[in-house]
Amino acid sequence: MEALGIDIGGSGIKGAPVDVVKGELTRERLRIPTPVPATPEAVAPVVAQIVEHFAWNGPVGVTFPGIVTDGITRSAANVDAAWIGEDAQALFAKATGLPVVVLNDADAAGTAEMAIGAGRGKTGVVLVLTFGTGIGSALFVDGHLVPNTELGHLEIRGKDAEKRASDHAREDHELSWDKWAGRVEEYLQHVEALFSPSLIIIGGGVSKKSEKFLPKVRVQTTVVPATLQNEAGIVGAAMAAAKP
Repeated sequence: MEALGIDIGGSGIKGAPVDVVKGELTRERLRIPTPVPATPEAVAPVVAQIVEHFAWNGPVGVTFPGIVTDGITRSAANVDAAWIGEDAQALFAKATGLPVVVLNDADAAGTAEMAIGAGRGKTGVVLVLTFGTGIGSALFVDGHLVPNTELGHLEIRGKDAEKRASDHAREDHELSWDKWAGRVEEYLQHVEALFSPSLIIIGGGVSKKSEKFLPKVRVQTTVVPATLQNEAGIVGAAMAAAKP
């Protein structure tokens, strides 16, 4: 079965049809820069544009970089504050004319990694962290998702962790890979102390460069790069849309 997955990020909105059984994109993904400001009125037409690009007429899954409950967006750290309290599910359904499921972006990526990626078959506590514009998190206990954890907003040295250790922070502060690895290590030690995970999976765009920093990160937990890398959000969104 195929479904369309669309992943809304702080810098780009990406989408593609997905074979939800194999977890593979069936067509080359389309990426459109996230509008500035990223208001609901600006983002909804981009979602519709991706649907139109693929001439799609089926279920659509859309991720959002913030808390999502019953299709309502409850936070908006890396997009416009106008999203807080927005019925995103209704907004995107109206814009596309199709049935839409909306979920947290890291939860989508984590769901994909647990189904067919680095977390497949893993039990115990597994933490999926996506490093991009911010830091997203998906927490699983024996394969069951604890939604909307948003652990990128844990406080480290008086700031949101993602202000220090996201990939955006690395680029913005022109940090070397060694220097950034130290910040990632400090953050991982913090979440390790809180949750005692058996596995940490590192996703987001930076996961495809994992050899540049992961060997320098020292924590007790096994840490591995995401198998699906930056496509995990698209795949997870499509999986959510395909659920009966």
